[in-house]
Amino acid sequence: MRFSTFVGIDWSGARGLRHPSVQLAICEAGTDAPRLVPAPGGAWSRQGVLDWLGALSGDVLVGMDAGFGFAAVPPFTGPARALWAEIDARCGDDADLGGHSYITHRRDSFWMGAADGPRHLRAHLRVTEQVHAASGLGVPTSNFVLLGASQVGKATLSAMRLLHRLGWPVWPFDPLPAAGPLILEIYAQAFARMGGFRGKLRDRVSLDLALSRLGSMPMPPAFASTFPDHIGDAIITAAGLRTIAAEARWWAPAALTPAVAVTEGWTFGVG
Repeated sequence: MRFSTFVGIDWSGARGLRHPSVQLAICEAGTDAPRLVPAPGGAWSRQGVLDWLGALSGDVLVGMDAGFGFAAVPPFTGPARALWAEIDARCGDDADLGGHSYITHRRDSFWMGAADGPRHLRAHLRVTEQVHAASGLGVPTSNFVLLGASQVGKATLSAMRLLHRLGWPVWPFDPLPAAGPLILEIYAQAFARMGGFRGKLRDRVSLDLALSRLGSMPMPPAFASTFPDHIGDAIITAAGLRTIAAEARWWAPAALTPAVAVTEGWTFGVG
């Protein structure tokens, strides 16, 4: 394993300039517990995360809990990188890397409620999400669904804008670089499952137990006894990435074909 630093990001597609649900955690190779990265001004903006990532150097592996692609159905059959550029250009006036202008542009592609007809007709799943569902990790939500507490489509659009502007290699859309930073899509609940838990991690006892199962030391004594699930997601992601990054099977899922890699992408830790 060439990576020496691991970052977990819990992401958001919400409107606004500051997002308490956006959380970052970081750890180095070894067994020390991940550390929360304090947010400037008390809460992260998405632009602030982009700026923070842009200042990193070295062999950094970043996992973001957001979709990086759409299912390869019309009009999303082309390379994802071209889509990211299109979304960023279309949403140039949206606040804090928001993607709402693109929703208006492609309104017929997304499901936003009963007026759009049966949900399943627009809730296309990527191949990685189909594998996710078959593996027992839970029921994935389509990136085309933009309504409900579990919707992930708005976070997907804002993540795509960040990827386009960051300019890093992105797995699996790009070849793995021999050195330097890399960013990939993750599902925080997959790491919680690896740590022996179903559902969100919101208390110190559960988080420490999950961390121990991932080969990590517990959080320091001063760490809070309870906390929002976004914090638990970021911490378990950083620790989980450190644990599985050296395992070759996660980098080569059987269903990850070259066509899927360039259009839909994949969720690292699934498959």
